[in-house]
Amino acid sequence: MNVLVFDIETIPDCASGRKLYDLPGDLSDEQVAQAMFSKRREKTGSDFLPAHLQKVVAISAVYRNTYKDTLSVWTIGDEESSEAEIVAGFFAEVDKTTPTLVTWNGSGFDLPVLHYRSLVNGVQASRYWDTGDDDQSFKWNNYISRFHSRHTDLMDVMAGYNNRAFAPLDEIALMLDLPGKMAMDGGKVWDEHLAGNLKGIRDYCETDALNTYLVYLQWLFMRGDLNTADLDREQQVLITALEEGADHHKAFLQAWG
Repeated sequence: MNVLVFDIETIPDCASGRKLYDLPGDLSDEQVAQAMFSKRREKTGSDFLPAHLQKVVAISAVYRNTYKDTLSVWTIGDEESSEAEIVAGFFAEVDKTTPTLVTWNGSGFDLPVLHYRSLVNGVQASRYWDTGDDDQSFKWNNYISRFHSRHTDLMDVMAGYNNRAFAPLDEIALMLDLPGKMAMDGGKVWDEHLAGNLKGIRDYCETDALNTYLVYLQWLFMRGDLNTADLDREQQVLITALEEGADHHKAFLQAWG
């Protein structure tokens, strides 16, 4: 098993907002974002911006390699990294290790955002976009096709590819006695960014990746890919990593109980 479970956090792409809505140059990012939210509400009734108007501020991952028996939890780059560096770092990892990507709603949000941000930032990702031209095995199992397993969107799969049955990660996590949302949620990311709390955003993003990873293990057990002993061992590998990790990892472990 070579699996990269990941989650992203985003803020409004204010630079694009200024261009698309011809906003005055002297407006602050906060004012531009409010204008973007207002225009979105007028159009849809919700201020949640579309994928192409989201800017990536964090990508966090749980990487499990059973061949080397390693597990790591990390966020790409550091607090000073640019969006281009973060997005390029993610696709560089995909190019290097060709993992199975696992997400919750990655097909509906995370990956479309990363596609647009790669376009804006000039990021190349040849392995990710391969559909069999360079590697024939990718013709039948690639990252792009919805029903292929090289990217497993757990929300999509669990709903039977029926958007009427989609469920939020937090509710599924709590149903499974996992921590779910802890100190933050996605709706607070913009406010936390304005407050300069990028560390808090990055830590929160890691907890979302951890919740997704634990749901993924339960899904593998449900499918019969793991037996009870396998599941216990995989959870223990994660426990050990969290015990040796940062304070927010230990807080996640304590909440997990």
